[in-house]
Amino acid sequence: MTAGVEVEARAAAFKAAQDDYSAIMLQALGDRLAEAFAEHMHEVVRKETWGYAPDEALSNDELVAETYRGIRPAPGYPACPDHSEKRILFDLLGAEARAGIRLTESFAMYPASSVSGYYFAHPESRYFGLGRIGRDQVADYARRKGIGVATVELWLAPNLAYNPVENAA
Repeated sequence: MTAGVEVEARAAAFKAAQDDYSAIMLQALGDRLAEAFAEHMHEVVRKETWGYAPDEALSNDELVAETYRGIRPAPGYPACPDHSEKRILFDLLGAEARAGIRLTESFAMYPASSVSGYYFAHPESRYFGLGRIGRDQVADYARRKGIGVATVELWLAPNLAYNPVENAA
């Protein structure tokens, strides 16, 4: 979901006019709009598309506390820190053609005011942080993805329980 390329274009116009404040505020608003739309779509999925909560009527406080059934994690966040998984999601959904959102070389989304994620409906679904991962886990993950260990270490650097430079030989 995206607030659209218009946010990027208008923010660039503000910057060109030396109005950094307006550019920053517009980009922040675009980010919030994209996130709000994702939350709305999650509600539509719960109530209508999958229909497992058709009578859900939550207050704003309950929505903020995420008392609804299911979760909406996203690549790059603590539960799934590997941004490269967005490529699989984008290819599966045809997101670049359908939503006008493209992935950069480092898997950032453009326009920047865009969000992506997964919906899980199971009543026991909970958010969690991945925590620190060891060399053996990195090696296994690299093998399963068919990529080099060094690439995984680069992508998951904040989650490593070791310094990849120390024992490199």
